[in-house]
Amino acid sequence: MNVHTILRNKGRDVVTIGPDATVEEAVDTLRQRGIGALVVSDDGAHVDGILSERDIVDALGRFGEGLLPRRVGSVMTRAVVTCDPDDEVAELMAEMTNRRIRHLPVVRDGRLCGIVSIGDVVKSRLDEIEFEASSLRSFVTGAA
Repeated sequence: MNVHTILRNKGRDVVTIGPDATVEEAVDTLRQRGIGALVVSDDGAHVDGILSERDIVDALGRFGEGLLPRRVGSVMTRAVVTCDPDDEVAELMAEMTNRRIRHLPVVRDGRLCGIVSIGDVVKSRLDEIEFEASSLRSFVTGAA
């Protein structure tokens, strides 16, 4: 199974925010959407950074109560790990685990085309395992 399959099932909607938005705006968006990260993009098509809950907690530790009016661009992660729609789910699981990241923007030809979370990756793997188990059960009961 690959990233394209995940996006086909969950959709390609990506919530983005500009680097000049305030952290307060970002927090409101995260809360309202019930998500854990925002792709930071000036134009909605290219990845300039990512702002995750972890980035916010880290910035809160550094800036305290002065965090909310700061610009997203000053606290976002700039070195964003991305993936391609053709990448295999097993590779993503290993990459996300090794790098301790929970969100990967999906980029094709330099343009943002989706985002996958560790939850999406685990769900797709569980669905795949359930399908394999069901197929084996059918084979065993049909062959008996």
